[in-house]
Amino acid sequence: MTAVTPNTMAVDTGETAAERNKRILGRVGIYGALIFWAFVSLFPVYWTITTTLKTARDVTQGNIVPWVDFKPAWIGWRSLGLSPDTIDQVSTVRDEFLGRFLNSIIASCGASFLAVLIGSLAAYGLSRFQYKFLWMRNKDISFFFLSQLILPPVVLALPFLVLYKELALLDTRIGIILLYTLTVLPIVIWIMRDQFDTIPVELDEAAQVDGLSVWGVFFRIVLPIALPGMVAAFILSLILCWNEYFFAALLTGTNAKTLPVMVASQTGSQGISWWAMAALATSAIAPLVVIGIVLERYIIKGLTAGAGK
Repeated sequence: MTAVTPNTMAVDTGETAAERNKRILGRVGIYGALIFWAFVSLFPVYWTITTTLKTARDVTQGNIVPWVDFKPAWIGWRSLGLSPDTIDQVSTVRDEFLGRFLNSIIASCGASFLAVLIGSLAAYGLSRFQYKFLWMRNKDISFFFLSQLILPPVVLALPFLVLYKELALLDTRIGIILLYTLTVLPIVIWIMRDQFDTIPVELDEAAQVDGLSVWGVFFRIVLPIALPGMVAAFILSLILCWNEYFFAALLTGTNAKTLPVMVASQTGSQGISWWAMAALATSAIAPLVVIGIVLERYIIKGLTAGAGK
C-alpha cells in the first residue's frame, strides 16, 4: 500500500503548490479589482444620497460619513416638501416635482414603447428580407440608422425648434415623445436585429408551411422568442429618454418640462442648492435602479444576444 502524502496529492490533482498559489492570487486580484470598481461606480450615488441629508456647512466642508462627520437632517427632502414633517402639508414645490416626474414617466415610457414597436418591425425586415435602395443594401441601411447617433444634438437644435414651432408641438408631451422616439430608434433597431439574427430562419419557414402569414410568424413565433431583447431595448431606451436634458430644456417650458430640467434649475442668486439638487437626483435615480434590479436577467440576455454566434 502506497502512503498518501501532500506531494502525491498535489501530483494526483495535476496542480502544484506554486500553481495553486498563483490561481489564488489571481482570484484575489480579480475580486479586488471588482470591489474597487464597484466602489468607484457606487460612490457618486452614495455621495448624492448623503448630500440630501446635509446642511450647507456639511456640503462645503465635504463631510462624508453620517453620524460621524455630520448629523443627518432632512434639509434636501424638506426643500421639496417630501420630508416626514412636510409630507402632509401643502407644497407648491412638491406639486411641481410630481408634475415633472409624471412628464418624465409619460415621455420616457411612451417614446420607448414606440421605438421598440417601430424598431422591432424595421429590425425584423432587415434580418429576414433583402432590400435595395439606390446603392444601399441591408448592411448599408443598418449602418445608416446607426450613423444617426454620430450627429451631435446641438446640430438639430435650430431645425427642431423651427419645426416644432410651426407644428405647434413646443412644450407638449407628444412633441417630446416623438423626438425621443427618433433619438433612441437607431439603438433599438441595432439591438433587435442582432436578436432576430440569432433566431433560425427555419422556424419562420416551418410556420409559413403550417399556414401562418408573415405577420403571423412575426407576432406568434418570433416575438415571443425575442422577448428578452425587446425588454433590454425598452429598458435601454427608457434610461436614455429619462436622462435626456438638451432637447427637454430647449423644447419645453412649463407644461412638458421633465425631471432632468428641474434638477439643473436648482441655482439661484445665492448659489446652487446642493441638497435640493441631490434630493431631485436621488428621486430620478431610484426608478431606474429598481427597474435594473428587477429586470436584470432580461437586460443581460438581450444585450448579449448574438455574442456567441
